[in-house]
Amino acid sequence: MNITDKTNYTLVTSDEKTFSDFFESFENEHVNLTDKNLIVVISEEFNPSNKNILLFLEYAEKHQNNGTSFVVISKDVTIDDFPETFNIVPTLIEAEDVIEMENIQRDLGF
Repeated sequence: MNITDKTNYTLVTSDEKTFSDFFESFENEHVNLTDKNLIVVISEEFNPSNKNILLFLEYAEKHQNNGTSFVVISKDVTIDDFPETFNIVPTLIEAEDVIEMENIQRDLGF
């Protein structure tokens, strides 16, 4: 797993061969990432199912509860299949926009 610190967020990408290996690495490393805005890129090569993506929901809720953002990048998913509070977008630019908008909302007290 690759972890890259950016200005307003931390980018998590995979170098694993399977989704299960990536998710296991993420689970092990997440303890060090709980206080950061995260963008998690799920590789298209994994061909992730909705069930796979939903494994990140617990982590997204933890981040929301502690005042940080959590965004998943996954192409070819139907966003309506997921809870409205779960941030899933197809591109990095959109993920960065979500982080920026949520930071503004927090600054305004929402």
